[in-house]
Amino acid sequence: MPMTEKKIVLGRGLNTILTDASLKPEASINDIEIACIESNPFQPRTSIDPEALAELASSIREIGIVQPITVRKIGENRYQLIAGERRLQAAVMAGLSRIPAYVRTADDQAMLELALVENIQREDLDPIEVAISYHRLIEECHLTQENLSDRVGKKRSTVSNYLRLLKLPAEIQLALRQGEVSMGHARSLITVDNPDQQLSLFNKIVSQSLSVRKIEEMVRKLQEEPGENSGIRTGKKAQLPENEQLQEQLKRFFQVNVRFNRTKLGKGKIILEFNSDDELETILGKLDQIK
Repeated sequence: MPMTEKKIVLGRGLNTILTDASLKPEASINDIEIACIESNPFQPRTSIDPEALAELASSIREIGIVQPITVRKIGENRYQLIAGERRLQAAVMAGLSRIPAYVRTADDQAMLELALVENIQREDLDPIEVAISYHRLIEECHLTQENLSDRVGKKRSTVSNYLRLLKLPAEIQLALRQGEVSMGHARSLITVDNPDQQLSLFNKIVSQSLSVRKIEEMVRKLQEEPGENSGIRTGKKAQLPENEQLQEQLKRFFQVNVRFNRTKLGKGKIILEFNSDDELETILGKLDQIK
């Protein structure tokens, strides 16, 4: 039974970009020769499932293209794809010579941003692919995390959590891409600062098939009761008077609970605790003020 192509509903991020001045429509829908359409040089999608592509091509043969692709005009009867790589490839596979398309005016910056945002809103993306797209939007499109959260229609804390995945060791990132560990596991691991400890916990997740709840408990114990080799001391004994004063100042500034972990040598950590997404948003907003 051929798969029926679903009509794609644009997310808030795509709607925002498509209505931007740099992407004004020249016409509603045009019927364009596929041979006149070039690929998108900013296409972030690196692979398409061949079986899913074949199913979509079969659906297109039966009912045609439900959702037009989006292109920009780059010359006389020459176009460049903005969005719809999978639909375009399936149309070629289905033997179509023409395809319905929205024609829009877009500069390279808008092309890159739209391609990345559309890529993020795919359902088959793994967390690392999402994180990479978020990072590219920030670095290459010069967006802040706040701008980015508006573009993709996600909470800023969600965007921040994805970006932090890119700081995990390569082995963990690969396992996350391959589905060996879940996003829940990864969220716990990114709260651990030491890469060796992250890898140790990761190996236990894989070898012992630990649940997210179990790894959360292990991380919490690791943070609350550091081992002898960690060089971290907690509690009142490690607190100096000046530390207590600074701790109170940080509490008032960030509006959350602040803890100090301090060694005898003066090294340590300042831990900002939060109990909800709203409190995390407050912390991130205060950090932006510091910038």
